[in-house]
Amino acid sequence: MTSATLPTVVIVPGFRDHMPDHWQTLLAERLREQGREVYIVPQIDHDQRLRSARVANLERVVRGIEGPIVLVAHSVGCLIAVHWARQAKREVQGVLLAAPPDFDTPMPAGYSDPQTLADNGWTPMPRERLPFPSIVVASRNDPIGAFENVRGMAQAWGSRFVDAGEVGHLSPADGFGVWEQAEELVRELER
Repeated sequence: MTSATLPTVVIVPGFRDHMPDHWQTLLAERLREQGREVYIVPQIDHDQRLRSARVANLERVVRGIEGPIVLVAHSVGCLIAVHWARQAKREVQGVLLAAPPDFDTPMPAGYSDPQTLADNGWTPMPRERLPFPSIVVASRNDPIGAFENVRGMAQAWGSRFVDAGEVGHLSPADGFGVWEQAEELVRELER
């Protein structure tokens, strides 16, 4: 495939948006340097924590893209993508779901409590098979996504499961930065 025939890559950040030193931002830069079309779902100013607002925001972005897409989601962005998939009415070549949180299990101190997550529409988490190919990447020491719970989500979603080892939450605080495997996994979804 030439870059003109490759799917458009749509980056779906989590709650903290796209940071300059985050692997998603760096991946977008690398892909653009290769002549790829890449969109980053922008942060929303209102109703930031509402699942429905985040899903609608993703829908606004993908509605403006012609042809197939590959979603590259991290953290809460994974749940945005999974909730969006339930209503998706377009061609999706695949989705990379890196370090999804497990909102069905109480979060550590400093994160939203179960009632706030429920009030904002994040729980219960979808457990239906996704309508397109997907890859879930899990860390063995992610503070907001217990490894076995994330493996169970991957199985329910019909996703290929990748054990990333002990990489925390795949964030800049955990040393990511450039995450080379992300580009390899995107290429896998494009085949």
